[in-house]
Amino acid sequence: MGANDKPRPHKGAATWSYSEAFCRNLGLVNAAEQEQLRSSHVAVAGLGGVGGVDLVALARLGIGKFTIDDPDIFEMRNTNRQYGAMRSTEGRYKSDVMREIVHDINPEAEIRVFQKPLERQNVGAFLEGVDVLVDGIDAFEIDVRRLLFSKAREMGIHALGAGPVGFSTVWIIFGPSGMSFDRYFDLSDRLNSVEKFVAYLVGMAPSLLHRGYTDLSYLDVTNHTGPSAGLSCHLASGVVAAEVLKILLRRGRVFTAPYYHQFDAYVGRMVRKRLLGGNRHPLQRIKRRWLLNYIRRRVNDASMPRP
Repeated sequence: MGANDKPRPHKGAATWSYSEAFCRNLGLVNAAEQEQLRSSHVAVAGLGGVGGVDLVALARLGIGKFTIDDPDIFEMRNTNRQYGAMRSTEGRYKSDVMREIVHDINPEAEIRVFQKPLERQNVGAFLEGVDVLVDGIDAFEIDVRRLLFSKAREMGIHALGAGPVGFSTVWIIFGPSGMSFDRYFDLSDRLNSVEKFVAYLVGMAPSLLHRGYTDLSYLDVTNHTGPSAGLSCHLASGVVAAEVLKILLRRGRVFTAPYYHQFDAYVGRMVRKRLLGGNRHPLQRIKRRWLLNYIRRRVNDASMPRP
């Protein structure tokens, strides 16, 4: 700050106004559409790397009602990618922290908070009154994701999720009709947990734009960890907010499954394609078999005694 520079007056004490807070959205949405966003209700399941930043992006659109769920607390290892992960929030419930952040953006926001794992007994209550479901659940948690998407379809709710893959984001949208989540990913109760994870991972990113720079040796299925960058979570939040806006305002075409999308900021490419047959496509079967064998070899190698 120069010698003649003076600090600008702080306006934090001014009376809060929804119309003023979100006035810069106008021109991209009209006043009636902004009011429609204000009355819309979005559920966000999972508030970690993707779900937390999704929630913030949606709050800054001016969406006025949320239902959020995450039973976990913030830890230091979350710092590189999770919106609410800071030294001041370590050890606190993610849902409590993210509720406070949304209320700091929009004090009028209505927020229902769940802090228990989602299961058959409470998934209906979680989705009650919701217009759109946003999936921010950990990539390794496939069964709860299947439950959520199935219940959303049963209740006539659009459901979508965007994930960080390398330096890209991948996303698929499921409507109340059309191809279902289980059908697209070719999932069933017959598969074990690793087979389900492989099917999900391969189905989310059939184009593999990230394959040239990703080191799969850091993928640890046993401990549910793998490479994940914060910038990719922010890419994911942008596309989630755009797709949710289109669904809520019924603007433009929404490309539901079997369409998939991937935008890779590192290689500078965007792909949207229709995957005929979903994960049952012959090329997808080959990819799934290769990745499953790779993971099994890694697990076997790790369990072998060292000489």
